[in-house]
Amino acid sequence: MDETFDISEETRDGVSIVRAAGEIDIATAPALRGELEATIGRRPDVVVVDLLGVTFMDSTALGVLVGALKGCREAGCSMRIVVSDARVLKVFEITGLTELFSIFSALDEAVQG
Repeated sequence: MDETFDISEETRDGVSIVRAAGEIDIATAPALRGELEATIGRRPDVVVVDLLGVTFMDSTALGVLVGALKGCREAGCSMRIVVSDARVLKVFEITGLTELFSIFSALDEAVQG
């Protein structure tokens, strides 16, 4: 199955939201990395990574997110992840990354903090 990948960025209530949809893997992770680096480079107070439309993530995607979290910390901003798909959430759980990231199940909750 050919899954399309899409990424976009918006600002809501002063919070930068990076929204990804589709599969994040070795082929698409560089686009996510680039968008996150550009967003973090603007030094917002909060970066929300909206993964509600993501259907698959591999270890490359996790590496991008961990790198972005480090970049956020260095830039003095916080990062929140939004994920509700059980398969995607399981990737965070089995790798222990639920302890590292602030994970929310709804975008509005993540934006409000």
